[in-house]
Amino acid sequence: MRVDYKLIGARIKEQRKKYGITQEVLAEMLEVSIGYVSQVERGLTKISLDLLSEISTVLNCDVASLISESAINNDNYIETELVNEIKQLDSKKRKMVLDFIGLIKTW
Repeated sequence: MRVDYKLIGARIKEQRKKYGITQEVLAEMLEVSIGYVSQVERGLTKISLDLLSEISTVLNCDVASLISESAINNDNYIETELVNEIKQLDSKKRKMVLDFIGLIKTW
């Protein structure tokens, strides 16, 4: 089973913004580089449990809230990823996706 670091990173970013903390400030608090925080938030790098624990302390949240349902084979993950990808499309491409889904359902 793999871990969805992109989802974890998005949750970290959301929580950081909730408290009005910049990546720079978070990096200073964690004693890591701004680039590393950026990579974690974009899901480009794995994060250690120790650092995840520190982040949860700084951002006043539970580690569980950052990692829950982050297993890639989870149905919620697939649905969330699908919705996120569709949101990035213009209306014409969304219609194409909808038509394609209709075709798949008829098979």
